[in-house]
Amino acid sequence: MFFKQFYEPRLAQYSYMIACAASGEALIVDPLRDIEMYLAEAEAQRVRITHVTETHIHADFLSGARALAKAAGADLLLSDEGGEDWQYAFPHTGLKHGDSFRVGHVKVDVLHTPGHTPEHLAFLITDTLAGEDPAMILTGDFVFVGDVGRPDLLDLVAGVGGASQPMARRMFASLQMFRQLPDHVALWPGHGAGSACGRALGASPASTVGYEKRTNWALQEEDEEAFVLKLLVEQPMPPAYFRNMKLWNRSGEKPGGSPSRPPRLPIQRLETLRDQGAVLVDARDKSAFAEGHIPGSIHIPDNTLFPTWAGWLLDPDTPAILIAPEAAVPDLVTSLYRIGLDQVAGYFTDVHYWAQMGHELARLEQMSATDLAEALAAKRAVAVDVREPHDLRNGFIPGAIAIPAGKLLRASLQPDTDRTLVFYCGRGHRSAIIASHLQRQGFAQVMTLREGVRGWEAAGLSLESPDADIDFEQVDALEAYRRQTEAGWTIIDVRDDAAFRRGHPVGARLAPLDSFIDDAVIASLRALEPLLLICNTGNKSAMAAEWLLSEGLTRIANVEEGVIGWQLHHLPWEK
Repeated sequence: MFFKQFYEPRLAQYSYMIACAASGEALIVDPLRDIEMYLAEAEAQRVRITHVTETHIHADFLSGARALAKAAGADLLLSDEGGEDWQYAFPHTGLKHGDSFRVGHVKVDVLHTPGHTPEHLAFLITDTLAGEDPAMILTGDFVFVGDVGRPDLLDLVAGVGGASQPMARRMFASLQMFRQLPDHVALWPGHGAGSACGRALGASPASTVGYEKRTNWALQEEDEEAFVLKLLVEQPMPPAYFRNMKLWNRSGEKPGGSPSRPPRLPIQRLETLRDQGAVLVDARDKSAFAEGHIPGSIHIPDNTLFPTWAGWLLDPDTPAILIAPEAAVPDLVTSLYRIGLDQVAGYFTDVHYWAQMGHELARLEQMSATDLAEALAAKRAVAVDVREPHDLRNGFIPGAIAIPAGKLLRASLQPDTDRTLVFYCGRGHRSAIIASHLQRQGFAQVMTLREGVRGWEAAGLSLESPDADIDFEQVDALEAYRRQTEAGWTIIDVRDDAAFRRGHPVGARLAPLDSFIDDAVIASLRALEPLLLICNTGNKSAMAAEWLLSEGLTRIANVEEGVIGWQLHHLPWEK
């Protein structure tokens, strides 16, 4: 049996070839939209692609399964599980739980593994020439190295309200089936570290069933209720383009193949296209962008997250112009093609040439860590942490507020304040992207912290964290409930409105952390003291506590277990 794993680092995505050398047949699993790599590998191995399949209807990239099957004359085998709403809308050979098919002497057993999606399949592979025991399992977005697939995309992407908890329970049931597999079976997942299809994926390209049973957090949790709560908490916000991927991959309307190279643009043509509405995408590094860029450009740096941020910021129907070195253009175009962004009108390589021809350059102002510390102390600035909530446990700048990047992008949100807004993240990459977007939207007072948290620490400045020495009280969920019911404390839920509407402690009041910048909100909270601050796990509420202390409130406590602890203790809950 021949086996090859293909890895696409910008999507942290794995696809696979399995071939039988004796028969010359090959199977491709989860192919990307640009299918030439699979055809070339088949030719190199002197095999024919006879079968094409995928584990589920993908949300993070455009599938090449239909195009590859057509190009190779192969049988297209796709899931018929999941119910009527999750059926592929084009001809294929249907697969259900318990089915099997052969690729020469390689046997493929089909397992229905819902949880990430309703139709999800995994493939158990046996090389029958080597023996009767299965050799490997291709798990797709079911079980990753160190994690499992997120169950909330139907809610957040496909618009199926109330699906997250039922899907999490289906994931729990699917894992019970996984536990029955032999420990020796090699595990080959659909994604690695960096994918938004899970929360904490490992960087290793493979594992074994036995190792995941011993180390994967999801397989250590035997209580279903606790599993559901832990699986749903602090999942990263999915990029906006995920919805299109789901729709297009189900309908098959976006053809596969290869992207075409766009033209190099003269300045006059670039100006014309920009004036007609084309979006300029500056893929240079953050320092070069900050020093000078063509006005109206969006900054999306050329790194492994380029397609993710492009999927957040670009409309598939709006032409884009790449600002990037000549050598980088082919990879950038391919990255956009893989997520359905086909309207690349051209590219431009030299921003300095733009300036030399008499055109102005815009700047993205950056603030040093020491200047930010002084501005925060004098209340001339507000530090806005654009990282995900789970990042806060590693430390945050004292007095900052947290607004995740996805929320800022989705709502084109900027806090309403007279203070200077300084956006920061871990190293300054995300904050530069967000600031460029807000700058393009017309927001004037936008700055970033040079080198982010890394620069703050390099300047010898300290971070706050929920586990560090703190100036506010920490209480567990049981003590919080006692204080609410016996001592008249008010619970303040600092999560966003959507999370609050999905459920919160009985009697809790909503005050999202990003609203704390409003003096009227602080005044209303001061009138409600004493306060119990709560979020998902205690990280965001710790940041809220720091903010309130800086505003002079003193009778506050942080619920360190968050709403997860509240629910695990079965305390009163309402929607």
